[in-house]
Amino acid sequence: MRYNRLLRTALIVIFVAILGFFVKIDYFVISPSRAVDLSDLISVENVFENERGSIYLLTVTQQRASLLTAAYGYLHPHMNINPMERVIPADMDEGEYRELLAENMIESQHLAQVVALRRAGFEVEIVTDGVEVIGLFDDAPAENYLEENDMVTAVDGIPVYLATEVPLLVQDRKPGEAVNISLVRNGREMLISVPTGTHPDDEHIPFLGIYIQTLSWEPVLPVGVTMNTGRIGGPSAGLMFVLEIMNQLLPEDITGGNNIAGTGTIDLNENVGRVGGIVQKVIAAEKAGIDYFFIPESNFDDAQRVANKIELIPVSNLDEVLDYLRTIDNS
Repeated sequence: MRYNRLLRTALIVIFVAILGFFVKIDYFVISPSRAVDLSDLISVENVFENERGSIYLLTVTQQRASLLTAAYGYLHPHMNINPMERVIPADMDEGEYRELLAENMIESQHLAQVVALRRAGFEVEIVTDGVEVIGLFDDAPAENYLEENDMVTAVDGIPVYLATEVPLLVQDRKPGEAVNISLVRNGREMLISVPTGTHPDDEHIPFLGIYIQTLSWEPVLPVGVTMNTGRIGGPSAGLMFVLEIMNQLLPEDITGGNNIAGTGTIDLNENVGRVGGIVQKVIAAEKAGIDYFFIPESNFDDAQRVANKIELIPVSNLDEVLDYLRTIDNS
């Protein structure tokens, strides 16, 4: 009798565990993934062959949560649990969202190519069709101000050509301050003062709550650059793409023979912008034995809380990164 009760209990526990694993809920689990050597992903025409250190991007895993994985992620110190509405616009499904991440990755690659080649002394022309609003968060600060299909042309009078430029221009103000958005709606030019709110991940960062994308654009490159990033998505590797392309273009080794990693978006003005998943990226970098880790200045406080041995270097633009790299001796 006692054996039968134990068996039934064990079967119930197993059933509940299986159910908890397969029943999906409206949350995403964000966890550390890996460091990726960019020399394996990027190839520049006529590359200089010399002894080099390595430049890495850091990835995170973002997966739809089940009851079981959500519980595990909630208890794990290095994982985050985000409600779906903070990740995906209400009118998007997961497939469309992943397509958006893929588009952001392509844009990040193009930006890095332009910045790196211009730094190396090349002229690079950009051909673009503009920046479009493709969705809004639930209860977004920009709701009732901006609409889907709006074409954003400037932020506070500064022309924008790429989607990644918009959040970088917005994030320099305090949450609650309005930002002037120039746009075209149904063929009509408009200037709208849009209030910002508090960013879901950081109360000190302003937030419009919009999803935007650059319509078809590409740089006209004078040098061949091949980038194969596979299923990695999003814009947060822009800074490291720039460094890897420069390291292959230039005769000197900008890494000083060290293992260099980092994260951060990049814009045409060489500003380094805030990214998500910073805690998970620091954990991945430490596991990979990275020597120096560049992070956006606005992510520094969060990164510092989980860093142990790794040296964190907060930066706000490419000049600061290159200046720091010049101080590193060859090892």
